[in-house]
Amino acid sequence: MEMLADSESSDGYITTALLEADSHGEEGTQRNRRSWKKVYLDVDEAKKQVAENMIAEGERFDLSLADGLGEEGSKRRWWNKLLDVEEAKIQVFFSLPTILTNVFFSLIPLVSVMFAGHLGELQLAGATLANSWANVTGFAFVVGLSGALETLCGQGFGAKLYRMLGIYLQASCIVSFLFCFIISIIWFYTEPILILLHQDPQISKCAAVFLKFLFPGLFAYGFLQNILRFHQTQSVYVMPMVFSGIAIVIHICITYVLVHWTALGFKGAPLAASISLWISVLMLAFNVNYTKSFERTWDGISIESFNHILTGLKLGLPSATTECLEEWAFEILVFMGGLMPNSAKTTSLLAICVNTQEIGYMVTSGLSAAASTRVSNELGAGNPGRAKNAMGVTLKLSVLLSFAIILALAFGHNVWAGFFIDSNASYAVLREDFASMTPLLATSIIVDSVQGVFSGVARGCGWQHLAVYVNLATFYLIGMTIAGLLGFKFKLYAKGLWIGIICGLSFQASTLLLITLLKKWTQSDSSKHPEEESPVLV
Repeated sequence: MEMLADSESSDGYITTALLEADSHGEEGTQRNRRSWKKVYLDVDEAKKQVAENMIAEGERFDLSLADGLGEEGSKRRWWNKLLDVEEAKIQVFFSLPTILTNVFFSLIPLVSVMFAGHLGELQLAGATLANSWANVTGFAFVVGLSGALETLCGQGFGAKLYRMLGIYLQASCIVSFLFCFIISIIWFYTEPILILLHQDPQISKCAAVFLKFLFPGLFAYGFLQNILRFHQTQSVYVMPMVFSGIAIVIHICITYVLVHWTALGFKGAPLAASISLWISVLMLAFNVNYTKSFERTWDGISIESFNHILTGLKLGLPSATTECLEEWAFEILVFMGGLMPNSAKTTSLLAICVNTQEIGYMVTSGLSAAASTRVSNELGAGNPGRAKNAMGVTLKLSVLLSFAIILALAFGHNVWAGFFIDSNASYAVLREDFASMTPLLATSIIVDSVQGVFSGVARGCGWQHLAVYVNLATFYLIGMTIAGLLGFKFKLYAKGLWIGIICGLSFQASTLLLITLLKKWTQSDSSKHPEEESPVLV
């Protein structure tokens, strides 16, 4: 309380306000009330100021001690030993809207596939193949490119280099545009490429048509991911969630109209996705340009952004490579299933497992984003101790969330499998096979949630280049090798392939943990202003 009293007396305002208050008459009484109200407000502000000062010095401060809460304060301290409650609240309030935002925007191309699938089996196969090809060659890559902003904008915001955030955003959008142009050329030649990969000619032609109408959406998706990271690194998460909800509702309406009420038919499904993605970009861009939340970080379009393209490439390309390596690993797994005896059953089983794993990752990805944002903000502010504390809290929350997913899977795996399988003769067999895969799937989900946190920390610290080597070594040299041996040599088939993935994820998480423990936590050189001092080392 002495510190609090010192803070109050040093302000000087409280004493002055009390001396000036007139205690006679109605007007004096009202002024007296206003003065006491101001006293309470200043006391609260003094508490917050003391807390901020102590936290900046790396100390812990509990406002309950200042309030004299006694036993209740002791309970809070006991809980804080297990989990930093205040940090956990920050991350939960951040991650939940982020999860919903990611889910809603991810549903846009998936809804188009669903509408196309109702037109016939060929259209369903073509749209599904096109969506997989789009994810592998395009969407995953541009999502990875936007990872540069998690380092640059996150640490820049923490270091209070507010104007630079808008510059970094523009530079990253330029990089995304250039790579989207290259990817769109590859998409233009989708049909001959898929036929070269021994895909059915009719399905390949259908997939090529789908992608030709989706490629405008690729550019929008690249810009969208960059603007989302711009919001995320400033802990602005409510409006993106609202806009994503509006976007998916608009998309369903547009898709229905274009597919069923116009002559476009099948072509209307991907065109609707492109339109909806551009609407999403415009809504978020409007929010950045016309709301007070970004007054300090957005000064409008500037040619200075061209000076930071190389910086964006240095962080964006490793991040994109990391994202693609993870995405390709699961696609290769399904491909390997097609080379086994009874390939139809094995491929279907692995497809269910991969989709389940993707949904689990999507749910926990909000915490990965929280780890990246909190770590980058604190490192930018020169608080590596608080950055490490934030990582520890995220790790605990991620494990708890993954256990909740595992419990739901354990009790509802038969119901979940029913969403993917028709009720025919093969239903019972696949349901039993999926039930036997559930323990392995549960293991991979929890390990993936842990490595997701460490990957978020790597992006927050600017270690994307190290994550590339880790993913390449663990997923492909270790994971895929073990998967091939167990699946083909030891004839464990689907289980053997999935055990290989678990091994790859485990080695990935372990290696990232070692890097996190051994490497010095510093502000990334790429995010530093030339006039800044040297980074804090731990």
